[in-house]
Amino acid sequence: MSETVITVTEAARNFADCVNRAHYRNETFVLLKNGVPFARLIPEGERVCSGKQLAAALAGAALGSAEARAWSRDLKAARATLKAPGDKWQ
Repeated sequence: MSETVITVTEAARNFADCVNRAHYRNETFVLLKNGVPFARLIPEGERVCSGKQLAAALAGAALGSAEARAWSRDLKAARATLKAPGDKWQ
């Protein structure tokens, strides 16, 4: 998967091209607004993050008890809908 960084203005001017590249080339676009990442345009079905990236993001999270319960519920729901990759080493 390749990732291209463009401004929101560039994405707006070339929206059809960006959508086609996401679909046919499996390309992800990081959209910048005022030089700061603002949004992503990703191909359908593309993983947003790996387990390693998720673990790194959660390592510093300090959740209250209500947030922890909600996160646990969401995690169980996600696990019920996820499918294992064809290659277990990915």
